[in-house]
Amino acid sequence: MSAPVSPVDAHPRDEEPVLLDVSPETSDRVTEPTARLVASFVIPVLNEERHIEAAIRSVLAQEELDDFEVLVLLGRSRDRSAEIVAALADEDPRVRPIANPRNAISVAMNLGIAEARHPVVVRVDAHSVLPPLYAATALRTLSRTGAVNVGGRMRAEGISRFEQAVAWGYNSPAGLGGAIYHTGGEEGPAESAYLGVFRREPVLAIGGFDEGLSRGEDWEFNRRLAEAGGIVWFDPELEVVYRPRPNMPALTRQFHASGRWRGELIRRLGTRQPMRYFVPPALLVALVVGFGLLVSAPFVGGSAAAVMLALGASPFVVYGAWIAGTAARADVPGAVRRRLAVILPTMHLAWGAGCIAGIVKAPRGHNSFSGR
Repeated sequence: MSAPVSPVDAHPRDEEPVLLDVSPETSDRVTEPTARLVASFVIPVLNEERHIEAAIRSVLAQEELDDFEVLVLLGRSRDRSAEIVAALADEDPRVRPIANPRNAISVAMNLGIAEARHPVVVRVDAHSVLPPLYAATALRTLSRTGAVNVGGRMRAEGISRFEQAVAWGYNSPAGLGGAIYHTGGEEGPAESAYLGVFRREPVLAIGGFDEGLSRGEDWEFNRRLAEAGGIVWFDPELEVVYRPRPNMPALTRQFHASGRWRGELIRRLGTRQPMRYFVPPALLVALVVGFGLLVSAPFVGGSAAAVMLALGASPFVVYGAWIAGTAARADVPGAVRRRLAVILPTMHLAWGAGCIAGIVKAPRGHNSFSGR
């Protein structure tokens, strides 16, 4: 069950909403924006000292907005994140730090939604950098389409060679399975939205984000918005830079955590989700079974052993050839291409292992397997 967002207003709401009513009964009508463009930005933060300043400054640099606030939900970071945010708040009163002692992104989003004083909330990832017209474009798209949530493409960009290889995996179907918000595509309704610029009232009506999830909360959130009759919309004009994890341990933790919580969603929803989420665990199972056949074959002997060896080797040969071919075709420098041969299997297998573990046993606690 999702934990409802508090309906109590911590701050007076904006007197002049940016958008006209777009309830399910009126969402088929063309709507016009009012003169004012206003929004509340919500940024969950936990151990993000490398990126949080750039993320907040990209919000403060938003253009064509009449008014906005920046709510920074601070988890119990072990680095200088809180100190950096405090300095930015001293510099600009639009930045407001808010404590999130339970750390989870879903909890942070619900706290931010409850505190927001504007009718539209803009979620910002602490690893992201918004282009200057991001919010204004999204607000206009909300009005034009009648959607309840609008998102764009997460364009991963790395600095080091390792990060560049991870970014290529993020931006390619070979890495994350080809969701439109990773690879791009035509404007239109979508299953989910990266980050999300959403109307506050419909979100309150569905109870906000599910606080029982530490990852996959955005996908599940958008699923419930759609089930309630809302439109989730992909706008390719909303392209956001995302900074990937900087090393192998961090990448492995991230993908294991993402898989773990997808396993929890599979426990809840079964096959009522895209089949691409089932590919990594199926791959891992095939490799484990293949390894078992290779190890067992010498003890069997005869023609049966030959069959077992062939069957056992096949998933390794096919997957290895696919990885080699994918890396060879990648339009990246040679040093990045070589890293792909290790990074892509890490992404797939860490995610697959986490997914199987999540299916077998439900994660416990808000901070379990958060990937940090």
